[in-house]
Amino acid sequence: MLSVRPKVAELVFQLYGRPLHPELFDTHSTRVLERGDFSAKIDITSAGHVLTWRYHGLTLTEVAAAATHPLPQRRRLMSHKLRGERSDSIQCRGGATYECTFSLETADPEVFWTYQQELSLDGKQKGLLHHFDSSGRMALGAISYINAETRNRSLLVQAFHTFPDDYAIVKSQTLIRVP
Repeated sequence: MLSVRPKVAELVFQLYGRPLHPELFDTHSTRVLERGDFSAKIDITSAGHVLTWRYHGLTLTEVAAAATHPLPQRRRLMSHKLRGERSDSIQCRGGATYECTFSLETADPEVFWTYQQELSLDGKQKGLLHHFDSSGRMALGAISYINAETRNRSLLVQAFHTFPDDYAIVKSQTLIRVP
């Protein structure tokens, strides 16, 4: 199956207060984490990632996807186009907090390829990594690398998604804490 990314200009970063059906996404790699009273499932998808976090009946689902991707409106807590840099936070019921920072950066071709190579090497050591097929315009395809760290009361997820056709890198950092 060919796995190529959409254009970086089409991306949105969204948060839902509910789970989303896995059939909505073309998933390439998955990791499940459990720590203390919470669990998380992290998927690398064709456009970015899906992070589903659960704690005592509360579910948060973070999605980096194409704006044209058919996603529900119901219980969507946040939606931002991926442009520049942005931070947001949400206080959830039961005292849990969700904080995210994400950015879209462009780089000179040499810097981009060096960065992509470093991500690939880091991904082989730890985290979750997926190499996408080339779009045909560039010799090498995109990379998604996600690193997650758990503590008894928190989950930190750092995601990096490259877009070779645009020499662009999407970076996000999410911190979810429980009381």
